[in-house]
Amino acid sequence: MTPPTLDIHLGDNLSIITTWPDESFDLIYIDPPFNTGRKQARTQIKTIRDDDGDREGYKGRRYRTQRIGTKSFDDSFDDFMAFLEPRLEEAQRLLKPDGSFFLHLDYREVHYAKVVLDSIFGRDSFINEIIWSYDYGARSKKRWSAKHDNILWYARDPNNYTFRYDDIDRIPYMAPGLVTKEKAERGKTPTDSWWHTIVSPNGKEKTGYPTQKPLGIINRLMRVHSNPGDRVLDFFAGSGTIGEAAVRQNRNAVLVDANEEAMRVMAKRLGFARPTWHGWTPDTEDLPEPTLLEVIGKSA
Repeated sequence: MTPPTLDIHLGDNLSIITTWPDESFDLIYIDPPFNTGRKQARTQIKTIRDDDGDREGYKGRRYRTQRIGTKSFDDSFDDFMAFLEPRLEEAQRLLKPDGSFFLHLDYREVHYAKVVLDSIFGRDSFINEIIWSYDYGARSKKRWSAKHDNILWYARDPNNYTFRYDDIDRIPYMAPGLVTKEKAERGKTPTDSWWHTIVSPNGKEKTGYPTQKPLGIINRLMRVHSNPGDRVLDFFAGSGTIGEAAVRQNRNAVLVDANEEAMRVMAKRLGFARPTWHGWTPDTEDLPEPTLLEVIGKSA
């Protein structure tokens, strides 16, 4: 089997994707800035075993927190739709006839974006709005706390698109006693409302990049809405979650981002896939530590 390819581009996504031919991709997913009006930042930390540390861990062991650095970007646009609309038009152009497009936003802009997408794709091409719910972070005392994102799904052709029903991951029944034992053991398919925790601040998946989305959400989209060997695009690539999900599931991926910090994060995260870089070359310190097998291979 031919290994999947991964191409990563540094630069303004609109300038880059407008040069590509029509109908080039089977699946496009984008997670643009949400236009929150503030700087998005994440502080990276690591914990070190220390009996006098500031954190308590497993079995009462103490750990000291060490700050590594902060990664951030400005998430503010005077006219977000004016920024986004030409990029949505390019996404529609770049989709293959049976391709699907996913736009990941939150409550601030999703309603305006749907009106724009209806005009670009046609209202019949709107298939689903997926609600991703999570439960983490501060609580508001003035309104219901906002703890969900919105993912809009449009098909280039509403009568012809990829939906691999048999590859949907199953989830437990809320009331297993109301169904047969066989159904309870098999589980049920999710609806358009998905519950999934955010990327754990202390988990192995965490890259430290702001707004990183969990692989669990992206893996589900990748499995169901593309086929092995398909070509996938994310032109707001960020930490490269789409790239990891695609390559590990034998899909080819193309990623674009204008932020050099994103390039450095992806260099470490996606080094296993041996990406081809466009407009940027990683330094040695940007690359992941070699695995034991790679070290043995070089010395053999």
